[in-house]
Amino acid sequence: MLDVEGFILVGGASSRMGSDKAQLSFGAPTGVERIAGSLHSLAQRVRIVGSHDEFDASGFENVPDLLERWGALGGIHSALEASRAKWIIVVACDLPLVTEALFARLWDFAGDSFDAVVPIQADGRPQPLCAIYRRVTCSTELAKLIAVGEHTPRALLAQIRTRWVEFRELSELTGAELFFLNVNTPDDYELARKILKQQP
Repeated sequence: MLDVEGFILVGGASSRMGSDKAQLSFGAPTGVERIAGSLHSLAQRVRIVGSHDEFDASGFENVPDLLERWGALGGIHSALEASRAKWIIVVACDLPLVTEALFARLWDFAGDSFDAVVPIQADGRPQPLCAIYRRVTCSTELAKLIAVGEHTPRALLAQIRTRWVEFRELSELTGAELFFLNVNTPDDYELARKILKQQP
């Protein structure tokens, strides 16, 4: 078993969706369950971060936010502090179309030379909420950033050795064009449901 733990961030406000994104279902499984399934071949354990319950409706153990209203960086911080593994994988709950193959490919780039492995979307934007982080190094640097009031994951990635994975390094994987479809609105949700219904 690899020295990796998985964390799914569920603490967002879901204001544009109008309901809790973490509880959205895609057929039988919820988005959280789909993401967890894509992590299980790498991660020895998968937990959620940011729920108000000890366990969510699917039975996943919750890691509470250590910092109130600190956004995505706060979620990463809570995951790093909760883990004892060498590496963690952090995934936002609104990315239900990620796959096991995506995480296997990202893991291929993890090693002694880097502290984080972060994919770049097809539109050129980095995706720090679907990424791999070295626990000890990232926890140390993140504590410094929080102390000065920083709230953005990009600030952390600028301070550590980050392996940016260009989209061309992922593009031949099945479903690559859909990996980073954010389900933030009801229209996004219907689109994702439609895509999944069309998949074999």
